[in-house]
Amino acid sequence: MALYHEGSRRLQDRFDTRRLADRIDERLVRETIDDDDRAFIEARDMFFIATADEEGRPQCSYKGGDPGFVRVLDERTIAFPGYDGNGMYLTFGNALVNPHVGLLFIDFEGRKRLRLNGVASIDEDDELLAEYPEAQFVVRVRATEVFPNCPRYIHRMQLVERSEFEPRDGCEPPVPAWKRTEWARDVLPTTPDPPR
Repeated sequence: MALYHEGSRRLQDRFDTRRLADRIDERLVRETIDDDDRAFIEARDMFFIATADEEGRPQCSYKGGDPGFVRVLDERTIAFPGYDGNGMYLTFGNALVNPHVGLLFIDFEGRKRLRLNGVASIDEDDELLAEYPEAQFVVRVRATEVFPNCPRYIHRMQLVERSEFEPRDGCEPPVPAWKRTEWARDVLPTTPDPPR
């Protein structure tokens, strides 16, 4: 699968970056996750994921957890939990109808980022489900492109506090305030987890 399309090429030609883009594709873009990528991905506590529905309408979402919530299973596959959110399932609903996804991992303190594009699958009975407290399903992504991304515009930021809502073994997270509001409380799911 070609990384660049006609739109990319048009801008590369307009700004004289085609040679640079080809060199990046030739030298840095690969289909596999190496040991450095694995260490970087598994140390992250958040990433952004881009999806599109069957008509190409996009969604971009933030996913967070404790470091290690994204696991590298082998040189082509990562896995992470699908937790309870606002019930819209825009990102993962898109992945069910169009499994092509793009993930962006960022280290704001070390000012480094990594892109991983691939094909997602969602499984409510995945063998890893038991290892993710309160997960509704496990998402696996089979990598098609893995490459570093230019870090120069990354703002330096520091973690102040992890989310109290992060599911953890033996710890019941609080109910978010929005779930107690008048507009939401009567339409919440009656059980936290769907029957299996």
